[in-house]
Amino acid sequence: MTSRLLRLGTRRSALARAQSGAVARRLEQLHPGLRVELVGIDTRGDRILDQPLSQVDGKEFFTAEIDAALLAGSVDLTVHSFKDLALQRPANLHLGAVPARENPRDIVLFAADVHQQIARGARLRIGSSAPRRAAFVPAFLRQALPGGADVQLVELRGNIDGRVRRLREPRGSERQLDGVVLAFAGLSRLWQDPGEGGALLRELLAGLPRMLLPLTACPAAPAQGALAIECRADDDATRALLRTIDDAATRAAVAAERLLLAERGGGCHQRFGATQRTVPGLGTLLYTREGDAAGGAGQGELNWHAEAALAPAQQVRSVWDGSRLAGEGARETTAAAADCATALATAPAAFIAHRHALPVVAQSVLQAARQVWVPGTDTWFALAARGLWVEGCAEGLGFETLRTTLAEPLLQLPPSGQWLVLTHVEAASGWREGQVLATYRHTVAPAADEAATVAAIATASHLYWHSGAQFERWGKHAGAEAHHACGFGRTAARLRNAGIVRLAVFPSAREWRTWVGA
Repeated sequence: MTSRLLRLGTRRSALARAQSGAVARRLEQLHPGLRVELVGIDTRGDRILDQPLSQVDGKEFFTAEIDAALLAGSVDLTVHSFKDLALQRPANLHLGAVPARENPRDIVLFAADVHQQIARGARLRIGSSAPRRAAFVPAFLRQALPGGADVQLVELRGNIDGRVRRLREPRGSERQLDGVVLAFAGLSRLWQDPGEGGALLRELLAGLPRMLLPLTACPAAPAQGALAIECRADDDATRALLRTIDDAATRAAVAAERLLLAERGGGCHQRFGATQRTVPGLGTLLYTREGDAAGGAGQGELNWHAEAALAPAQQVRSVWDGSRLAGEGARETTAAAADCATALATAPAAFIAHRHALPVVAQSVLQAARQVWVPGTDTWFALAARGLWVEGCAEGLGFETLRTTLAEPLLQLPPSGQWLVLTHVEAASGWREGQVLATYRHTVAPAADEAATVAAIATASHLYWHSGAQFERWGKHAGAEAHHACGFGRTAARLRNAGIVRLAVFPSAREWRTWVGA
């Protein structure tokens, strides 16, 4: 064991010191005898608070002074929010580590009285200075907030605590805001900081409603949620230490995102989001979306690479695509409304598996609740139109993919065993924990030409099942050699339990159509 002191250069903000402190503690844990000392450095970006950086000449607002200290030998390593780094870095600096990424999504925090503001039809003033957020967030919130509330994005800069304080300004104050958009990762790191920064944030966030924005609609800034730890290129000893905290998967994801940013010229003025994530059992998903100069935005795109590379679809004679078949509905179970209202009255959090899963007569119990999660944006928007507050969603990938997010300390959600799950009869037995209520049954009406549908399924070489209910109705007609496909989640589990071996799982029917050439 060799005693050594490393000097770590960091911005002076509470967040910067929290994330640098976490890196320092991790290095000290892994290398007994090592001591890491934080050295605070002022940056130009921290001093410019009166205008968006996208409107200021120059670049490297948060890194230039820190780089200079590292190159001069005043510090031995530096920690940056990776999204703040320019695409081109000095050749004599080395990216020594990219630790495992925090949740990359954006989160919107709201003033405590936002429900009352929405009820009276007030326009909500939401703070953010990022052009990317200006292109994506207002349109999403207009559908995601209860009753289709209107929103206006206003310029906002400053440290995290300063931004959150704007939610607690008195009504009528020019500084008061109804919401602020922040990176979840920054809040999470500061929340978990054992020092004063963490204590202050926990006090400021108490009682504030929130929404975690889905990557499908609001992909984050390239590299958001990741840290970049640099040292001098010729400092072999420090390079060796940093390799022990590098995460290859995060490094690869960030490289893919920044490559797309480079293709667009880089810079904080870009109205572009790109976030790559890996879902075990499904593969790698790269969400992208781009805004235009007029403030609008195109549709989000998904680039998917399967966990096990899919061979080209062979012998595609004919396909049957259940996602294109209209006629699915729902029938409420006996006593669903009464049972649901009773359970919701005491449930600390609820996962509502479909817009049909919440009986209309029971929804009044949830009017003021904030800890409601749903499978995807379709259900989110449907419940919001009914006046309900939804906090986040599984982005169409099933509840299992939410577990890591729901366990985030920042969200302060109850353990999964305490959740109430509202779902359909066919899925109820598949839940391992929590209080599960089967509030409805999927119904699949006969097709316009039932005989033709059965014949198409019987002769199809490749089939896509939109739901377990479809499979229940028509699966028996599929040929023994047919190739089956469906989305990721409980429909896939239903087909596997039925003994379907030739099964491929896709993020959505769109990727399946591409695969079969439909």
